[in-house]
Amino acid sequence: MASTISERVELAKLCSSRDWSKAIRVLDSLLSQSCIIQDICNRAFCYSQLELHKHVIKDCDKALQLDPALLQPYILKGRAFSALGRKEDALLVWEQGYEYAVRQSADLKQLLELEELLAIAKRNSSISCENHAVESSGSLPASEPEPLISSNSSEICNNHSKLSGEFELHSESSNSSEIHSESNYRSDVPNESSDKIKNKKFDSQPNGTYGTQLNGTYNILDKSGDESRFWNELSDTSDSSSKLSLICNKSSEISEIRGRSSDKFDIHNEAKRNKKFCVTRIPKTKSINVDMRLSRGIAKVNEGKYGDAISAFDQILKEDPTYPEALIGRGTAYAFQRELDAAIADFTKAIQSNPSAGEAWKRRGQARAALGESVEAIADLTKALEFEPNSADVLHERGIVNFKFKDFNAAVEDLSACVKLDKDNKSAYTYLGLALSSIGEYRKAEEAHMKSIQIDRNFLEAWAHLTQFYQDLANSEKALECLKQVLQIDGRFAKAYHLRGLLLHGMGEHRNAIKDLSVGLNLESSNIECLYLRASCYHAIGEYREAVKDYDAALDLELDSMEKFVLQCLAFYQKEIALYTASKINSEFCWFDIDGDIDPLFKEYWCKRLHPKNVCEKVYRQPPLRDSLKKGKLRKQDFSVTKQKTALLQAADSIGKKIQYTCPGFLPNRRQHRMAGLAAIEIAQKVSKAWRSLQIEWKYSNKSTPKYGKKARRREKINILSQNRGGAGCSTSSSSETSTSCSVVEDRSSGRSMMRWRDVYSLAVKWRQISEPCDPVVWVDKLSEEFNSGFGSHTPLILGQAKVVRYFPNFQRTLSVAKAVMKEKMYVYNKGDNIIDLSEDGKLQDIMNAKSCSDLYRVVDEDFWLATWCNSTAFEGRHLEGTRITLLKMGEHGFDFAIRTPCTPSRWDDFDAEMTMAWEALCNAYCGETYGSTDFGVLENVRDAILRMTYYWYNFMPLSRGSAAIGFIVLLGLFLAANMEFTGSIPQGLQVDWEAMLNFDPNSFVDSVKSWLYPSLKVTTSWKDYPNVSSTFETTGSVVAALSSSSD
Repeated sequence: MASTISERVELAKLCSSRDWSKAIRVLDSLLSQSCIIQDICNRAFCYSQLELHKHVIKDCDKALQLDPALLQPYILKGRAFSALGRKEDALLVWEQGYEYAVRQSADLKQLLELEELLAIAKRNSSISCENHAVESSGSLPASEPEPLISSNSSEICNNHSKLSGEFELHSESSNSSEIHSESNYRSDVPNESSDKIKNKKFDSQPNGTYGTQLNGTYNILDKSGDESRFWNELSDTSDSSSKLSLICNKSSEISEIRGRSSDKFDIHNEAKRNKKFCVTRIPKTKSINVDMRLSRGIAKVNEGKYGDAISAFDQILKEDPTYPEALIGRGTAYAFQRELDAAIADFTKAIQSNPSAGEAWKRRGQARAALGESVEAIADLTKALEFEPNSADVLHERGIVNFKFKDFNAAVEDLSACVKLDKDNKSAYTYLGLALSSIGEYRKAEEAHMKSIQIDRNFLEAWAHLTQFYQDLANSEKALECLKQVLQIDGRFAKAYHLRGLLLHGMGEHRNAIKDLSVGLNLESSNIECLYLRASCYHAIGEYREAVKDYDAALDLELDSMEKFVLQCLAFYQKEIALYTASKINSEFCWFDIDGDIDPLFKEYWCKRLHPKNVCEKVYRQPPLRDSLKKGKLRKQDFSVTKQKTALLQAADSIGKKIQYTCPGFLPNRRQHRMAGLAAIEIAQKVSKAWRSLQIEWKYSNKSTPKYGKKARRREKINILSQNRGGAGCSTSSSSETSTSCSVVEDRSSGRSMMRWRDVYSLAVKWRQISEPCDPVVWVDKLSEEFNSGFGSHTPLILGQAKVVRYFPNFQRTLSVAKAVMKEKMYVYNKGDNIIDLSEDGKLQDIMNAKSCSDLYRVVDEDFWLATWCNSTAFEGRHLEGTRITLLKMGEHGFDFAIRTPCTPSRWDDFDAEMTMAWEALCNAYCGETYGSTDFGVLENVRDAILRMTYYWYNFMPLSRGSAAIGFIVLLGLFLAANMEFTGSIPQGLQVDWEAMLNFDPNSFVDSVKSWLYPSLKVTTSWKDYPNVSSTFETTGSVVAALSSSSD
């Protein structure tokens, strides 16, 4: 009690001497002990004397929440609005206060003061309207842009364009460099440990992306604040002229997105929020002089004159080295100069001088976030919230930091609390949308994005985030509509052209993508994402000279993040693939053979996205274009239109679209559909020819000795099993392993040609490789021995807290399968491949009760994996190792729950033998008495045999990526070869490869798939009238032209 009295005596003295900063400190102390409304009003008054108008408004709002009839807050709040240039808001506040005063026995002095303020405000408003009318009648054209003042903003932004482009700090954790559109197929990526690689390793991301966005999409806002928007409080000042705002609330947000160069990362983005420095301490002597110097220093920060600001704060700190407000000001100036360590040091000194300085805690948290120190940043922002538990600004700040560091649940909690307190915070709404989308709450996410746009229709960031949202869900129509809106707002918004180029690339419209990417590069010539993506598009359509030019330009750029540097590494590999393809462009397509011709070490580094230094030293480089393809592009005759080509392309487009998954995240891609259709028809034609030979042999063997046929069959099996595994020295084609589309293995003892299961699938692989050349689709056994023994696909369902949009729908079923395996085997393996016993302490019952990753992990209590199995058809009683289900802890609250399919040599041999027998069973089913039948009932065994082989393929996963698409393409081709065409579509929500991987027995898979597939099979021989694919599209150039000729 005594201390409180002494503090109030001190407060009176400080006010008498006009020492407002010190007075605020005392009021802070009093309010921490007891929340008295008059103290809140007194603090608001002190803030008003320092012209910290935002703090005045905040305190007045607190007071009015406690007592709406109190007049002083209305007076002070209205004055603050007026000083900020918000005359209409001031008038509204004073009218509200006057209504309360008239209805109640109010303080008459304050009532009269309100009357006088209202009269002046209305008079000024009238004059302002007249002046406006006069100005409007002047010579300005109708299209003249409005002054940079928002009716909802507090200050004029004199340095609009400069500030919006310069308040950026580099962050080491950009996730803006996702570039690949993945043709809607699973991403098979390496999971070899990084300590095995001496060079820098760039970890492959799930779903074929380069950044950290986890839903198979692209983080789109490297230039609009997605990386480090941590400075939403840097704008408030104490300058009386109201010209010291760092950023205008609305207009600068737009220009900040417009003006930013692509290789910067924003640290302030919500510096647009107009929140001022908290000036709360001035020495007893020379208080007015110090106030002025402090104001000048803050003004210099807002003007972008950071060196001058630092000098001004230095002068104050010479007199008082522990003056917290000057330390905060100087720290802020350092931060804008990207001197984050110096900034953090100043904020730390401010905290040491005044541990209750919430501003210092908040700003240090923002700076630490920019350095990637997530734990420390969150801790500081949490501390700031202790001083202001209901601060929408700090909640907003911490929510964005939580989102940036992938604590999506915490981000949702913070941002939801923020928008309850600040219903007009458009940035909080759009980041809430991003966080909700990450955890799979798509309906709520869309609502949050739409709310942000409802608040401000011109908020480019929200439109861009909504575009990303729709692209994640593979809703191309809505994504394109959003981008149309963006470009109507700002036709020079470079990122929109990149986004649309990315979307069009993913839809297979490469030529249209090039147009948009070129516009984007005209606006931002050093944008590596646009350069790399345009190079990929040129590469795909056969414009090799332009592709190489863009790849070289990407390689020459100076970059500022590891995520962008990985694009440079990929540009090196893609350039070599482009040069290789150019060298084959006039040769028969069968001689295009990446698996046989490209060095295994090159393919290893390409798949793993490693630094190419080692490849450059050890691997033969491709010849330049002037040696292999002088014009650097396809010949005119490659694009010539013939009846045969037109007929094939029409048929291919119809057949190929049947591969499409109707699931979130799988974008329809016309180029990939055409590729699938042509591949399926070629497979049907070549398999039909092989079956015809086998049928003739079958007839011959029945007429002569049956032993001959069996002997030949046995020899075929031997031939398949003895395939060379493509060791480390294999950099050129071997006659027995490559060019399977040109010739098949000949059994010299019988004089007949035979087709192996691998020959069939290789046809589809070759088409997949040429259709999207920047996807590293290769046979795993053609990589180096050391690498393929540790290579495996990694397909996450949950990554951290993010639910992967493509694959999370399979979560419950995958969890059930994992629990079934654990119950059956009663053990799992830890990361060291040691057995973890689950048979004791009731663990199995707890496992059966588990409903989440967290439940399951709690029982096992460490990272673990388990393997499913596939019942063998060829070898009775044998189980093949299926896929591995892994559960790894990620951070404090996240998990990596995924399927990983290893390709070890022993597993390869097991599946190779199984595929050999499955192919032989299919050949036997069709090439006997069933051959050529058009009776659907007679073909039942053939249908089942095709599905059985498809089951083993999906569980085998023998490619670096793309196994899912290849599996269904071959299925379509085999059905055609057997005179059955699939005329339906894959059921909505069903992913056929997952159906195979989550079934232990092929017969279960067959029963599941045939329920929807068989009713849509039509017996037909019309496909036999199609022109021959190999002769119609004979050269590699004609194949590329065929894939690139659809009317974009």
